[in-house]
Amino acid sequence: MEVTLTGRTALITGGSKGLGYAIAERYLRSGASVVIAARGEAALQAARARLAGHGGDRVHAVPCDVATADGVQQLYEGAMQAFGRVDIVVNNAGVSAAKPFAEVSDQAWQDDLDLKLFAAIRLVRLAWPQMRQRRWGRVINVLNVGAKAPGARSLPTSVSRAAGMALTKALSAEGAADNILVNALLVGKIESDQWVRRADALGVPLETVLQDMAAGIPLGRVGRAEEFAALACFLASDLASYVTGTAVNVDGGLSPVV
Repeated sequence: MEVTLTGRTALITGGSKGLGYAIAERYLRSGASVVIAARGEAALQAARARLAGHGGDRVHAVPCDVATADGVQQLYEGAMQAFGRVDIVVNNAGVSAAKPFAEVSDQAWQDDLDLKLFAAIRLVRLAWPQMRQRRWGRVINVLNVGAKAPGARSLPTSVSRAAGMALTKALSAEGAADNILVNALLVGKIESDQWVRRADALGVPLETVLQDMAAGIPLGRVGRAEEFAALACFLASDLASYVTGTAVNVDGGLSPVV
């Protein structure tokens, strides 16, 4: 099955590393033009240089902080200057924030909501009119399985991600008449740079951390970023033209809920 995104332009937040980078690479291989965004300019430009090997002049990078309204505006304007259109928005920016309720300050709540919820709201609001005009658009919100099954000591992330799932469903209902499809992908335990950092901090091999993480996963292993990116590519393509308003677990069967 060939998945093609030729002629489409995708905007991916948190695109310099991990899942965002993997999605950008897969989109480029499928023919899309890609705009990646992240706060760290050095890592972002390094990612752009690597991605250029797959897409040449179809890659653009915008350093910005999407947790602010100005940063989102900067990103959108950069994408429009580079390619003149935005067909696909992947809201992927976010960092793990999980503490007991009593330890989460007002500022921590606000920071998490700004990065994981308001960034998505603001970015989609900017891209929405042109998607409606062309009667074609895709929005993919990257959340985590805690959005459906929040556990103890999972705040504030589980709450902001649950809000992202509600946003996904509401937007899917509004966008359907204009062929704007909105879906969410819920991350389980997937190999990424954060686990490399954990292994370094613990002074153990990465394989040891990944093996420990795999405990309790029905498939018996941690996921790979390219596996996640494959589903993100499918949902952005015309092959998924009848899929909207879904929240798909990408977790090897770990979540207790469907």
